[in-house]
Amino acid sequence: MNSKQSYTELIKTEAKRLGFLSCGISKADFLEEEAPRLEKWLNQGMHGEMGYMENHFDKRLDPTKLVEGSKSVISLLLNYYPAETQNPEAPKISKYAYGMDYHFVIKDKLKALLHFIQEEIGDVHGRAFVDSAPVLDKAWAAKSGLGWIGKHSNLLTQQVGSFYFIAELILDLELEYDAPTTDHCGSCTACIDACPTEAIVEPYVVDGSKCISYFTIELKNEIPTDFKGKFDEWMFGCDVCQDVCPWNRFSKPHQEPLFNPHPDLLSMTKKDWEEITEEVFREVFRKSAVKRTKFQGLQRNIEFLK
Repeated sequence: MNSKQSYTELIKTEAKRLGFLSCGISKADFLEEEAPRLEKWLNQGMHGEMGYMENHFDKRLDPTKLVEGSKSVISLLLNYYPAETQNPEAPKISKYAYGMDYHFVIKDKLKALLHFIQEEIGDVHGRAFVDSAPVLDKAWAAKSGLGWIGKHSNLLTQQVGSFYFIAELILDLELEYDAPTTDHCGSCTACIDACPTEAIVEPYVVDGSKCISYFTIELKNEIPTDFKGKFDEWMFGCDVCQDVCPWNRFSKPHQEPLFNPHPDLLSMTKKDWEEITEEVFREVFRKSAVKRTKFQGLQRNIEFLK
């Protein structure tokens, strides 16, 4: 076994031990095929008021601009599918936000993996990324064979589904690279048909400025009244396109205690949410991604559902 092979096996074994669902590796090349797609999406204004999407265009496509001399992009998936969901009468929160903010949970695991690589292999330089930097997570994960990009523009994995986070380590270490997988959406249009705001404008293209997740999290101004009555009771994020996807019948509950929800979250009723105080908000979402929308933002969203 050559060193590339043994290093690759070593990294994948440790990733599994750290709790990652899977690990795929691709060559740190320029993402040629993504450039025109990203440019067109931005030019059509599908990013809405997410101005940051226009920044660092070249860095999004070229990993060597993020890590000098980078050779490999290690993509990792971490399951977040919950064992239980909210009270069915209550306004809904996207499942990824039930527990502790994933940025902290994953960052710690990535740092542990990078530390392990440096201990075991030696002088390796790299950086960890969890969707807060200009990295095209889904494109890298697809390139490294972890799944394909579905018609709802999320990464999908056969026999697994899509309820997972994607993260990367970009390293200046040469490794064995995985091959991309094939698309298994077939003629299915479940996600397109079910989207409450018709944000999936054509297969594989989501108009971010029409997405419920965008309105409830990213948009800081008032939600346009044209969308009144179309939110399907979502107050933070939206899982509709994932919930209806046939591949998600294979979703299994995660094993990460930090992703378990605050005990009150699942039992809160519609009335509890409508009367929520800032104190309760701070307690229930103390370390949660929901804090991003702030108390006022969540109140605005709940009000919009009435």
